[in-house]
Amino acid sequence: MRIDVISLFPEFVAQCAAFGVVGRAGERGLLSLHGWNPRDYAEGNYRRVDDRPCGGGPGMVMLIDPLRASLQAAHAADPAPARVVYLSPQGVPLTQAKVRELAGRERLILLCGRYEGIDERLIQAEVDEEISIGDYVLSGGELAAAVVVDAVARLREGVLGDAESAVQDSFEDGLLDCPHYSRPIEHELGSVPEVLLSGNHAHIAAWRRMQSLGRTWQRRPDLLNEAALSKADRKLLAAFRAGLEAADEPADAPREPQVLATQGKKPL
Repeated sequence: MRIDVISLFPEFVAQCAAFGVVGRAGERGLLSLHGWNPRDYAEGNYRRVDDRPCGGGPGMVMLIDPLRASLQAAHAADPAPARVVYLSPQGVPLTQAKVRELAGRERLILLCGRYEGIDERLIQAEVDEEISIGDYVLSGGELAAAVVVDAVARLREGVLGDAESAVQDSFEDGLLDCPHYSRPIEHELGSVPEVLLSGNHAHIAAWRRMQSLGRTWQRRPDLLNEAALSKADRKLLAAFRAGLEAADEPADAPREPQVLATQGKKPL
């Protein structure tokens, strides 16, 4: 996969992508990252890439021509068609579904704004879609571009050592991920849940699904409301909630037996 980044600081994105699984993907030829600086295409002694906004107001707006020339150079560098994405607070939210969609493409061009943004006419003429990584404002689009590069690259075939790692991530099925444990089994901070040591893969899978449902219910009920839950999912969620309620009862209170162990604290 090839990703081109249009930015006043292309080295920033390149540095972010040089580590971990994304960095190894680049070393193995699974990801090709290229940077283009609009200042290299600006004219005049000062190579200006911005000017004051029409109509007045604070800040500066990035000019059309340097950005357009950068985009044209990026397109010309490879004959494969590229989708142009502008990282913008006005864009659609970046979700795992959107990441998977982008990861299915062979080429992306990420356009990073600065200052008050870029001239709207360029967006209308050259940009295919705008994407936002959250409801907040950054100094520029470089951090957002680095997030997109990382999220997209790890979904490309062969990037992760185990493809199941991506399948089990949070949001892949609309829910948050279940909790994970490692060794030692016993620690001063607590013990690993017994079900994970049972060797019964069916029980482990059910426990993990229950924890995923329960954690989503606790932390992101909005996701749970949108998820298509099966009858089995609803039973697991009911068991999770029952386990929390039972944990709050007095020690001598009668309890219903639970097939699967549950962990977690009742939300405040």
